[in-house]
Amino acid sequence: MRDLSALIKAYDVRGVVPDQWDEDVARAIGAAFAEFVHAESGATAVVTAHDMRESSVPLSRAFAEGVIARGVDVVEAGLGSTDLLYFAAGSLGLPGAMFTASHNPAQYNGIKLCRAGAAPIGQDSGLVTIREWAERDDYERAPDRVGTVSARDVLAGYATHLRSLVDLSAVRPLKVVVDAGNGMGGHTVPVVLADLPLEIVPLYFELDGSFPNHEANPLDPANLVDLQRAVVEHGADIGLAFDGDADRVFVVDERGEPVSPSAITALVAVRELAKGRGTTIIHNLITSRAVPEIVREHGGQPVRTRVGHSFIKAEMARTDAVFGGEHSAHYYFRDFWRADTGMLAAMHVLAALGEQGRPLSGLTAAYARYAASGEINSTVADAAERTAAVRELYEGEDGVTVDELDGLTVELPDGAWFNLRASNTEPLLRLNVEAPDEARMSELRDRVLGTVRAEEEQK
Repeated sequence: MRDLSALIKAYDVRGVVPDQWDEDVARAIGAAFAEFVHAESGATAVVTAHDMRESSVPLSRAFAEGVIARGVDVVEAGLGSTDLLYFAAGSLGLPGAMFTASHNPAQYNGIKLCRAGAAPIGQDSGLVTIREWAERDDYERAPDRVGTVSARDVLAGYATHLRSLVDLSAVRPLKVVVDAGNGMGGHTVPVVLADLPLEIVPLYFELDGSFPNHEANPLDPANLVDLQRAVVEHGADIGLAFDGDADRVFVVDERGEPVSPSAITALVAVRELAKGRGTTIIHNLITSRAVPEIVREHGGQPVRTRVGHSFIKAEMARTDAVFGGEHSAHYYFRDFWRADTGMLAAMHVLAALGEQGRPLSGLTAAYARYAASGEINSTVADAAERTAAVRELYEGEDGVTVDELDGLTVELPDGAWFNLRASNTEPLLRLNVEAPDEARMSELRDRVLGTVRAEEEQK
């Protein structure tokens, strides 16, 4: 019996290679995944794809060996972004497995699993069962055959599908700097955005899983510096930064200033609502309060959820939402099997910019109404005890509301609010603060952090 609890987390498989997992473990996970999807839906084939990390090909091939040993076929889509795998799972109607560790450093790798139609598999929807079966790696069912492995190139179909959803052929000419971070955006961007009125200035398009230029994690401001500088130097209209597996995108305006993912969520939500094919928009609880306000102003119905793709996708399915956005720059589309795709979000922003004459800073100003802290992490010995101390600080004050949908959210009568959430995997508390202006945001941020970090500061 293996213990894979440190490897198979709430949303996916993620760990250091070969310390936490290797080809033998990948083979066991492949067998468990095949057995799970066969038992659940009668699936007879699964589709796989992988990123550019050195360990991705051997791990994905070992996984395929485990799958075919259980009598299930494997369709290999090969090199691709995570949203390309979701496209394959959706368009082919097959369960899927994407080999990537997203933005994590080079020594990591992982697997993102989904059902046919790109429906998520998470801790509460099958991942625990898959983990337990992989740990045991012993099955009563005797397959009547060994599965086959075949290859299928889906990159052109992926590009065609995205271009059918957002037409960029008639936008004004735009100069676009794209930082692929040596990740999968360097593989997909040249195909998806080819032959359009876009001058692409590429940064780090060479696929290199050692990430020689910077981490492929645009959530960290340090990893946006090269893009910001290049946008200004080239006089570009916009900058786009993709993470390692290109399922997330960050946007920089013509001044080199980052555009909040909440502003992007609001902008894309307005475009999706304008199609008149649905009114529900999903947003997680730490996106800006501007998002639900703007959604309502445009005739939409905002629905607030917990942080995390499995919650967003489940709520999208329940409500038939047309779009969903998260503060972490994950964007979800009903037209894309409710899956997250950085490329489609980027195309919406390019279309919005290119269909009118203002610069991006002017276009997005209407969607950024409040001052936000961004996510601030604090290392704590006891996250529950520190959260309780913060709750005690505010609970009972006049006009204050408190909820615990995901961590602790406190809303104050002057329109300021904050959310304090414990990390699922580290001894961290994550704080997000928003207020009507910078001074009030700073004051609230410092007061909450003072309580969160009180014990550490006394040491």
